Amino acid sequence: MLDYKIIEVKQSIFEDNDADADRLRQELKEQKTFLINLMSAPGSGKTTTLCQTIARLKDEMEIGVMEADIDSDVDAATITEAGVRAIQIHTGGMCHLDADMTRQGLHEFGTEGLDLVFLENVGNLVCPAEFDTGSIKNVMILSVPEGDDKPYKYPLMFSVCDVVLINKCDTLAVFSDFSKDAVEKRIHELNPDAEIFYISAKTGEGFEGWINWLRGQVNDFR
Repeated sequence: MLDYKIIEVKQSIFEDNDADADRLRQELKEQKTFLINLMSAPGSGKTTTLCQTIARLKDEMEIGVMEADIDSDVDAATITEAGVRAIQIHTGGMCHLDADMTRQGLHEFGTEGLDLVFLENVGNLVCPAEFDTGSIKNVMILSVPEGDDKPYKYPLMFSVCDVVLINKCDTLAVFSDFSKDAVEKRIHELNPDAEIFYISAKTGEGFEGWINWLRGQVNDFR
């Protein structure tokens, strides 16, 4: 029988990243820069939600956005047109950002004078949830057409997020099988402290609760 060793590298990678994320979080606190890691599946409305959010807060605070994608710069162009600073991060085929990649992006971006920075993570409900980016808060978007069963299918994503934005609520009449009661129950079974806001990034419906939460978080952080 061959004698060989099995090395569990996955845990080590996560441990090293978690330590780096804690260091980055402390640096951001010293700079008083509030970093939000925004995650979701592709097409759930991250960029449109950011544009609506920016429109409501850009006169109150200095905002920047780091866009992470495998390729292209369409999202960074969209955010720039919304009137705030943006940078595009290409992940080289990777489906997530980790703490070191986030730090590199922040270094190139420059956080001086910024009160609030959004990191729009790669569209994916699996990998981004596994890696701590060093953000102050994690936020995810679940769109109504994706279905109310997603907390069961992707539990880690819902477990690590401080806020769940349920987007495209203007389509609830069309997707009548989407149950608010069911999705809230499933989210809170995984994460009792998660805040849930129903929004429509297209129409602006429901943004008051989300904006008030965000405003309060940033003001308390300063």
